[in-house]
Amino acid sequence: MMAETFSGEEVDFDVEQEFWNSYKLKDGTTLKVKLVLLRVIRAKDSYDPAGFPVYMIMSTNVVRAVDVPEGLRRKPKLSPEGAKPV
Repeated sequence: MMAETFSGEEVDFDVEQEFWNSYKLKDGTTLKVKLVLLRVIRAKDSYDPAGFPVYMIMSTNVVRAVDVPEGLRRKPKLSPEGAKPV
């Protein structure tokens, strides 16, 4: 599969809000997931059917396991100082 060439202009942005999505797994764990936007590029001369410009984003996902059932947990590993879990 060949990579498509993409040209465009980077667009700066300000974070207005970042929401956590919450998912209850069948094993009883709750996962919290958040998309964090890193970079935005507006495609050159590319528009969707409604006439809006096409954007490419670079992002990362932040994932946290919360409300994990006791039976799935292990004892936390300690830092070299032995003071706090890593």
